[in-house]
Amino acid sequence: MAKTAELIIDGKSYKLPLVEGTEKEVAIDISSLLEEAGVITLDLGYKNTGATKSAITFLDGDNGILRYRGYSIEDLAEKSSFLEVTYLLIFGELPTEEQLKKFSDDIKKHTMVHEDTRKILDGFPSTAHPMGVLASMFCAQTAFYPESLDPSRSSEAFYLSAVRSLAKMPTFAAWAYKNAMGHPVNYPDNTLDYCSRFLKMMFALPAEHFEVDPVVAQALDKLLILHADHEQNCSTSTVRIVGSSKASIYSSISAGINALWGPLHGGANQEVIVMLENIRKDGGDTDKWIAKAKDKNSGFRLMGFGHRVYKNFDPRAKIIKKAADDVLKKLGVNDPVLEIAQKLEEVALRDSYFIERKLYPNVDFYSGIIYRALGIPVDMFTVMFAMGRLPGWIAQWKELRENKEPIGRPRQIYTGQNQRAYIPIKKR
Repeated sequence: MAKTAELIIDGKSYKLPLVEGTEKEVAIDISSLLEEAGVITLDLGYKNTGATKSAITFLDGDNGILRYRGYSIEDLAEKSSFLEVTYLLIFGELPTEEQLKKFSDDIKKHTMVHEDTRKILDGFPSTAHPMGVLASMFCAQTAFYPESLDPSRSSEAFYLSAVRSLAKMPTFAAWAYKNAMGHPVNYPDNTLDYCSRFLKMMFALPAEHFEVDPVVAQALDKLLILHADHEQNCSTSTVRIVGSSKASIYSSISAGINALWGPLHGGANQEVIVMLENIRKDGGDTDKWIAKAKDKNSGFRLMGFGHRVYKNFDPRAKIIKKAADDVLKKLGVNDPVLEIAQKLEEVALRDSYFIERKLYPNVDFYSGIIYRALGIPVDMFTVMFAMGRLPGWIAQWKELRENKEPIGRPRQIYTGQNQRAYIPIKKR
């Protein structure tokens, strides 16, 4: 017998079906509530609302679990590559050797962008935020590939759009950086792997030989894996709701980029570096700032410690900590800001105050350290995040279409004026 929940309104009972996911998550299906009872639910920020059923990512914040398509993030980060994980998220299964080679080769074929895109880039001043540049260039691809506007096209057409998105994202990201630096752009070197190709476009200077450090490329690959999807967060939900209107994959992803740009979503690792810089400017006394973090009346909190979703620990942080250590060791970076970060990390991992409150360093803390060590400016941090999150956005957009989900249309509780008479302007 199907399980139900009972809702009583003004003495009248309504039976609502319970829906259970494969990981025993339970939801009350209220789809018919407005029609049957004439009421809606109110859930500010959708914190307790399931807007879809998804088979892509499972997240259990209480127990520190993150899985893509059933595979633990620990196994994927240790044994897989970013392109393998990308294939898994989008197509549902890990690729065979032959499938991965074709996928990688297809991406390499589309890393170049139409030269008219350069005209769009040239229209931005060097003061433009890289995320604005990235979102604009990505959205413009709908104009370069107008066939992507037709949502009824074949699976082959979707595959091509997905491959183009994955291929061009690193190019756009690197160009956004070069624009901010006032440097000439580099074109992709397809003799390199995905991450190495991006790093060369980012950091190579004209007429200068550039070698990509494999330790750095590997660390970036892990970071991209850890950011590849994270269930129904702000930007992912944005991609889905824009896609539900049958908007193209490029415009939907551009909307996701803009959502990620917001400091409450994609800017956490940037806030980590800002905090560390402030501590350095104050003299670098970490004990003083640790004491302030423990003082409830100080108004200060350590950025990059704890997580709003992971109530125990962030499973991604354990993985990326080693990559951060490897990068710092290999590059031998002498940076007082990173020294402060290491001191804060040491205290947080052994101090009972932080341990009892589960305020462990999270993925944003370590990703900020890595990006800082690589010489990536803070305005580029969210661009790096977007590059990692792209596979998840594509997978979520694809799932929405395949499930034939209706256009997103949230309701509201109106709190404005009741009907009133219009007053002509001369009598106001």
